[in-house]
Amino acid sequence: MISALAVLFLFSRCGQESWPSGDQLAISWKVISNEFADSPRVKASFTLTNNSNVTLKPGKWALYYNQQPREILQNPDNAEITRISGDWYKLEPGKDLVIKPGESTELIYEAQAWWIKEVDAPLGLYFVFYDRNGNEKQVVAVSNYEIEPFVSPEQINRHRNDFEPIPTAANLYERNKWLTDIPSGQLPAIVPSPVVYKASGKSVVFDSAPEILYQRGLEKEAGMMAAFVSRLAQTTVSPVEGSGPKPNAIFLETRPIRVNNTSREAYRLEIKSDKSIVVTGNDAAGVFYGIQSLMALLPVEIFAGQTVEPGLPEVVIEDSPRFGFRSVHLDVARNFQSKETVKKIIDLISFYKINHLMLVLSEDEAWRVEIEKLPELTSVGSRRGHTIKTSLDMLHPAYGSGPFADAADSWGSGFYSREDYKEILRYAHDRHITVIPTINLPGHSRAAIRAMEARYERLMNEGNEAGANEFRLIDPDDSSVYNSAQSFNDNVVCVARESVYRFYEAVIDDIIEMHGEAGVPLEYFHTGGDEVPEGAWAGSPLCRELMKTLPEVKDPKNLQAYFFSRAVEILQRKDLKIGGWEEVVLLKTENGNYVPNPEFAGKNIIPWVWNNQGRWADLAYRTANAGYPVVLCDVSNFYYDLAYNKDPQEPGHYWGGFADARSGWQFAPYNSFITNLKTAMGKPIDPETEFAGLERLNPEAAANIIGIQAQFWSETIKGPRMLEYYMLPKFLGFVETTWAKPRNWESQSDPDIRKRQMDEGWNLFANQLAKRELPRLSGIFGGYNYRIPQPGAVIEDGMLKANIEYPGLIIRYTTDGTEPQRNSMIYEGPVRVSGKVTLKAFDLSGRSGRSVVTE
Repeated sequence: MISALAVLFLFSRCGQESWPSGDQLAISWKVISNEFADSPRVKASFTLTNNSNVTLKPGKWALYYNQQPREILQNPDNAEITRISGDWYKLEPGKDLVIKPGESTELIYEAQAWWIKEVDAPLGLYFVFYDRNGNEKQVVAVSNYEIEPFVSPEQINRHRNDFEPIPTAANLYERNKWLTDIPSGQLPAIVPSPVVYKASGKSVVFDSAPEILYQRGLEKEAGMMAAFVSRLAQTTVSPVEGSGPKPNAIFLETRPIRVNNTSREAYRLEIKSDKSIVVTGNDAAGVFYGIQSLMALLPVEIFAGQTVEPGLPEVVIEDSPRFGFRSVHLDVARNFQSKETVKKIIDLISFYKINHLMLVLSEDEAWRVEIEKLPELTSVGSRRGHTIKTSLDMLHPAYGSGPFADAADSWGSGFYSREDYKEILRYAHDRHITVIPTINLPGHSRAAIRAMEARYERLMNEGNEAGANEFRLIDPDDSSVYNSAQSFNDNVVCVARESVYRFYEAVIDDIIEMHGEAGVPLEYFHTGGDEVPEGAWAGSPLCRELMKTLPEVKDPKNLQAYFFSRAVEILQRKDLKIGGWEEVVLLKTENGNYVPNPEFAGKNIIPWVWNNQGRWADLAYRTANAGYPVVLCDVSNFYYDLAYNKDPQEPGHYWGGFADARSGWQFAPYNSFITNLKTAMGKPIDPETEFAGLERLNPEAAANIIGIQAQFWSETIKGPRMLEYYMLPKFLGFVETTWAKPRNWESQSDPDIRKRQMDEGWNLFANQLAKRELPRLSGIFGGYNYRIPQPGAVIEDGMLKANIEYPGLIIRYTTDGTEPQRNSMIYEGPVRVSGKVTLKAFDLSGRSGRSVVTE
């Protein structure tokens, strides 16, 4: 009897399966080459090492991950890689792939195009283990993962027609050679540059904290001024209503004022020798911006944590914005950012006099704001984790969000409750920023579609068919074949369903209600509307029936105009300003071209125009000439999710080229052709010939360029520090362009003179970044994680020569292979060295960037 029980126990133990832990399976990934084939394709490899005591057998495991979407052209020997949806992939072993304990295997594969950066590597890797019947039994996140370095040109270049240089130490040195150091006293005092700045050369020193006096109606501005002075003086300063200026006091007032033919947001700031400061605004916003300029005049050492006499210049500033619409776009859908992060970004952009914040609250990959009537939008649409493509409980992983929806340091899940959203609205409003919510339809709608399918199934199971269909977004019989920009084939709503418009209005009504409860009425609504893929709606029986009633619609693609016309009706009834990406006002012609749709011109519908590359370089001007008010969002200049440069360790996209601080600074709003000087592949452009046949902005349409927006799409942005790194300092070039008066080179017709003027202006601005803006950013509003560039360096005849992109940063170096520290040798001019030299740039606060090695 005992023997029989022992055999039974042993048999049951043998039937149990065990699986490796996340650190026992080591994975490395590398790009082998982007240049091995005649046509663009990339060869890469996974190396899997089994450090567990479990043999990995076919059918018992699969590796899931996210990666920049590329179609797989050649699978590994004895394994198969499948792109499931979007950037979500699955690697499965072939029938003969067995990895025993202690063994490794390399799986080489090929894909479309190229991967050139660490952010291109697989992210969010995890194993799923299966039982003998193919049932999922265990999900394990990979914790032992290495991205092998990109070291050779064939790993870093985009095939063979990449003209963008690899930013080596020598290349950076050559690029920076023309820049010169300008003494701090000769630099403009404020970014963005004011219209008028008259300084006496004298300094005004305060021995004690000044009083804060204000005119009635400026309580919020006075409160913020008092809070800042209190922190600075380490005492308590309470604002008091006052009737006029007096010594040792800051007086805030509004009265009619006009600067450079502009009244709205105009201000005058005067700091007098008797220690009286007067901030006069044409309106409360003008007063607020005058306060920001006053803060900017303080010695930057204060913000950099150094002790310094808190003196201010004796000065008169008169200022107003070039554009009344100055906006930052923040995508919190692809990867989430917390309410606290958004508020800190609001602090930053308001300091630099930005007055709009476009919040992208829905995309394919998530829905980020609570809609009371439709709880599935957040219970399903705001969560990402391991599931199946057609899941109704949450969305599948994206952008490395990993298998677990609520894991720490994963930015895939999250949403703003109604109270969170209202708090953001109030915080922005107090800082004279208008929040523009964006709900993306009819494309980029996968999160909404999956959420509403979950609602549909729930109500159908309850026997409520009418309720189930009330907000359904798809045609279940749609056989359309398409592939969206982010590689989804199920992300477009069915514009023939009335339930789509009920859904749209329900969401808008809820957002309007939240704005009302916050005391911040909704002014703008951005419809998204971009990148509806070719092929959408072509296989939908409901859409085919709709087209029969719309004889003017010959191509299913133009059903987007039908959707937008319905959306416009809803939004106009609610007295909202209507925005959308450029596609919402374009029609596809019979020959396949896209032209501005005259239907919506003159109806206060604002296209945000982003595509400025190649044959689209004149699109913004064609749209403005057609009568539309236009917000310029040019990819080449203002898509700040693009990487700073081609360095593999610099995060960011590069499909539109690369974007640094100069990209946004060097932009002529009314003639962008002269500042669009290279292709996305880095090939130099002669604008005189390249854009010769394109449409120019008509003088009478110049007023239709209402403003400029900087974009921060978040596919590659994980968390607040990364967001700040992407923003700073490149965002500051955008600030100068959107607020400051036109630069002399913008109207210069001679290309040689124009280039010289551009270079002179940029050299000045680069010095400002190094000596003023970066040190201030180290401490203001708690400090920001800005980027400090690598030095350029060469060794010629044994002499080290070095320079930097922003003159005024301190270059330190070592010759023993160690990383330079704050006490390392300072480079002050050519110096004799031997062997390898490691260099790193530091700013006034002591912060540093990445090092560079030369020999």
